Amino acid sequence: MPCRTSHLGEEKNMAQTLTHKLIAAHLVSGQMIPGEEVALRIDQALLQDVLGTLVMLELEAMGVERVVTSPSVQYVDHALVQQDGLNAEAHLFLERACQRLGVIYSGPGNGISHPVHMEYFGRPGESLAGCDSHTPAAGALGMLALGAGGIEIAQAMAGEPLYITMPRVMGIYLEGALPDWVSARDVVLELLRRHGVAGATNCILEYHGPGLAALSVMDRHVIANMGTEMGATSSVFPADEAVRTFLKARGREADFRALSSDAGCRYDLTDHIDLAALEPMIARPSSPDNVVTVREAAGEPLYQAYIGSSGSPGFRDFAIAADIVRGQMVHPGVSLDINPSSRQVLATLAREGYLEALVSAGARLHQAGCNGCIGMGQAPAAGRNSLRTVPRNFPGRSGTLEDSVFLCSAETAAASALAGVITDPRMLGRPAPRIDEPSEMVVDPRMFVAPPEPDTQRPVMLATTHTPALPMLAPLSARIEAPVLLVVGDNISTDDIMPAGSRVLPLWSDVSASAAFTFEAVDKGYAQRAQKSQLGHIIVAGKNYGQGSSRENAALVPRYLGLEAVIAKSFARIHWQNLVSFGVLPLTLCDKNDHQRLVESASVTIEAPGEQLEQGENIKARLADGTAVMLQHQLSARQRAILKAGGVINWLKMKREEGAH
Repeated sequence: MPCRTSHLGEEKNMAQTLTHKLIAAHLVSGQMIPGEEVALRIDQALLQDVLGTLVMLELEAMGVERVVTSPSVQYVDHALVQQDGLNAEAHLFLERACQRLGVIYSGPGNGISHPVHMEYFGRPGESLAGCDSHTPAAGALGMLALGAGGIEIAQAMAGEPLYITMPRVMGIYLEGALPDWVSARDVVLELLRRHGVAGATNCILEYHGPGLAALSVMDRHVIANMGTEMGATSSVFPADEAVRTFLKARGREADFRALSSDAGCRYDLTDHIDLAALEPMIARPSSPDNVVTVREAAGEPLYQAYIGSSGSPGFRDFAIAADIVRGQMVHPGVSLDINPSSRQVLATLAREGYLEALVSAGARLHQAGCNGCIGMGQAPAAGRNSLRTVPRNFPGRSGTLEDSVFLCSAETAAASALAGVITDPRMLGRPAPRIDEPSEMVVDPRMFVAPPEPDTQRPVMLATTHTPALPMLAPLSARIEAPVLLVVGDNISTDDIMPAGSRVLPLWSDVSASAAFTFEAVDKGYAQRAQKSQLGHIIVAGKNYGQGSSRENAALVPRYLGLEAVIAKSFARIHWQNLVSFGVLPLTLCDKNDHQRLVESASVTIEAPGEQLEQGENIKARLADGTAVMLQHQLSARQRAILKAGGVINWLKMKREEGAH
């Protein structure tokens, strides 16, 4: 059952995990030793729209004429609520930018980037980088799929490697088969119950064992998608007969190649799940790891049941909900919201007769996209319980500040919608529906707009009034002397830093316009204080700062407002990288007991930060009372150079200028 990890320096023929095979196949530089920085060649790129606008502007700032990753695909799946002209203008901007830069364009209504990309472009063995933290869902196909900030994706699209900290590999051995009324969603909720929202930080989760035989590719997508909620760098499944079946149903069997770990390999960390022993699980408000069994929450009142999103995107999840409610009527006090994940899933549901069953039972049908998962529509009433199959239930993420969101399976959501209260689906008193994905899925490549051939006459300028050019960022200060402008606790998410929803999300492409909303849910006065401060400022945080979405504007906008450093107990991986990319110094405490001293200090001074970065991992700071506190960084030489330059774009320009001389 256990497998052995092969690091550089060991025998060449040592058995390898699939993760190490994938990384080795794409390794540009660095050693595959956990904690070391490695550079990876990226084959494919995935963009979602609200961060894709920033990526396009970053490519422009870098002087990129044409991207090199293939395919590179821009999906419009977030900003779909067209309550005014802003989102429509952004869609037009993206389509024009795609034509200019050689990117495939997937317009509004085609569906969520992750499942659609797997349907049309996913190939076992290839690497994929996306400006969305749930990009690792493609690990379900045996891909090396990595989420990152948009600035890093822009670099990859320009032909630069993607840099990550070499992760440890956690082998998760699956055996048995899921019981009736239990699904893949319950598998990943059980893992969150065990490991928490930061328990897999700097790990790749690799699934293996006989239990895989009963999990379809879209079951695996559900599990890989929410590995992100444990802080994982990615998730990896073997490319086996389930993958061949998935690709064949979409007319792409020729893209299949078998991939697996070697017999007798070994993992850095291990876990074990007997699928047969699982029962329906649910995450209570307001964290994905606040997990209990559904029977423990049963009987609590219900206002909304929401099925869909990248966390539950497969045909099966919608079809099983349809079979549960078929011939019945949703409880009059409950809104059953159906959020199709893609145009092809929606068309197949209609062809197979499942859509009619949902609509006849009183379900509300919404357009294919991210929608309510990101707070773009379907916001629940304040304080009322909403059951959702989405990946996250951070406070306010639903679009309602005082929300009460539970995370569960499609089975639990549908059963509860009928009963009017949270209900264990096993209590329906009927056999569990058996759903198999059709042998042929409705697919139509005409829904994509392919870019034209390169045109040297096409204007380079992409920026518009709605998507102004990025602000210039100054190099790292020779001396940081700044007030502590904000103190926050543990598990601050990027939703807390830069909210989404229909009010703010359309403004994400405009750094200045979105700045007023920064930290709105945590401290409404932060942005105003930051704008008044002439000295720059510092944020003091607890554990796992910046968890959740990869949205880089959660780093860029505070930097625009004068943020110079964040001092935290620990950081979430992607946000830590994003801070560096925009010239913000991320520091942790050498002595965790010093945290309270920082909280109580009015200001922090760091003498010659650039020089201290080069002298070792420790950074000496002075507090307002004149006493010293020791901090540390874990930055590579490349990251230190980026910080000193004031961010990635400045650094790349400097490299090009040096090369020209």
